[in-house]
Amino acid sequence: MEKVHFIGIGGTGISAIARLLLERGIEVSGTDLHASPYFDAVTRLGARTQLGHHPDMALAAEVVVRSSAVKDDDPEVLAAKDAGIPVLKRSEFLPHLTVGAKTLAIAGSHGKTTTTAMVVHLLRAAGLDPSFILGADIKGLQSNAHSGKADLFVIEADEYDYMFLGLTPTVSVVTNIEYDHPDFFPTNRHYTYAFVDFLGKTVQEGVALLGIDDTGVRKLLPFLTFPNRKLLTFGYDPSSDYQVVDYMVIEAVQSFKIRLPDGGEAGPFSVHQPGKFNVLNAAAALATAHVTGIDLRELGNAFASFEGTSRRFDRVCGNTEIMVFNDYGHHPSQLSQTIQGARQSYPGYKIWAVWEPHTISRTRRLQRDFTKALAEADQSVILKLFGAREDNPSFTPGTIANEIGKGKCVYLPENDEAINYIEQNLGGKDLLIVFSAGKGPEFSTELCGKLNLEASND
Repeated sequence: MEKVHFIGIGGTGISAIARLLLERGIEVSGTDLHASPYFDAVTRLGARTQLGHHPDMALAAEVVVRSSAVKDDDPEVLAAKDAGIPVLKRSEFLPHLTVGAKTLAIAGSHGKTTTTAMVVHLLRAAGLDPSFILGADIKGLQSNAHSGKADLFVIEADEYDYMFLGLTPTVSVVTNIEYDHPDFFPTNRHYTYAFVDFLGKTVQEGVALLGIDDTGVRKLLPFLTFPNRKLLTFGYDPSSDYQVVDYMVIEAVQSFKIRLPDGGEAGPFSVHQPGKFNVLNAAAALATAHVTGIDLRELGNAFASFEGTSRRFDRVCGNTEIMVFNDYGHHPSQLSQTIQGARQSYPGYKIWAVWEPHTISRTRRLQRDFTKALAEADQSVILKLFGAREDNPSFTPGTIANEIGKGKCVYLPENDEAINYIEQNLGGKDLLIVFSAGKGPEFSTELCGKLNLEASND
């Protein structure tokens, strides 16, 4: 395989695959309907890219890979199929990437990006050079993909479009399970069983690691029968094989130890990202490293240099009075947990949730839960819905604002209106979290500019 063409190369998942192939010396081309930071990044790295539809580029490749958003009637898909060129989804292409490697696959409704980055960080701290793919840049590395020298391949295992069923993990991780992606999974049952199928892909003599604190995972356990595979758990729960113990927070830094399956302990470890859920992410990463053969007692200080990933409670500007963070949260639980984590780490600040709803189906289906989550903030602003792969101009999330109440939540679909409202209602100490899986970074940039706040370096 020497030439691969990607349709939708500007997306996080597809761009990561393209980036890894470029490092391996494979010729890469790609198209997208819109420019994006990831589109620009792979272009700078040597991919031949164009905006719009370009069937001629697909015809020049040996294999065409398309994102989940690309439909069957796409001009490039049709041209390649007519010419007999294989057109693959990510799940179908992944075996070409991971062949010959021990795959460490991190799945879950929430936390999989951060956990994947933490696993990469720990392996590198242990002196290894793993290959990796995930859905956001690791801050310290400024990359979402790398082709390493070690025989380890760390990958964020996305459930959407059954991407993770293209993997055969040596270690499979499920952080948690909570119904999502109603545009693809019609029921909670379909969604949950996708994770059962994913865990069933674990190789013989492999290990499955599950977040036992999570209700969705506990409901899954009775359906898991894995002969010749080891099933281990992590969490705060005393029954955990990898139990979080001695947890405490000191000046916004979370400290904890891990009780190991043999009864010994490792740590203390320090996590600088807020929220107890990030300690669970760290526990999952430590358990993954341990079953891979790494002595956790030699990694006591490893998380001190972990800077996190882009768009995960990512401070973009601020001073001592006003801070603005970007966060990729697009599910009610993510919003709720991040708001709680912000309160824990920044007591005394008024917490703002500035939310760009992502997809019509998710916003409609989980409307009650979104209402509860946003109500946990001191003040909420709902922006224009980002439809992504869905389109229904008649639907708006304004009813959520109405349910929460005018004094606490407003629906302002125009950015200028939202920014003016925020500026007029600031006072004291304000911490604003822009929740978005779409155009949130652009909004944050506008907001920081209007408030004359200095960009953050962390």
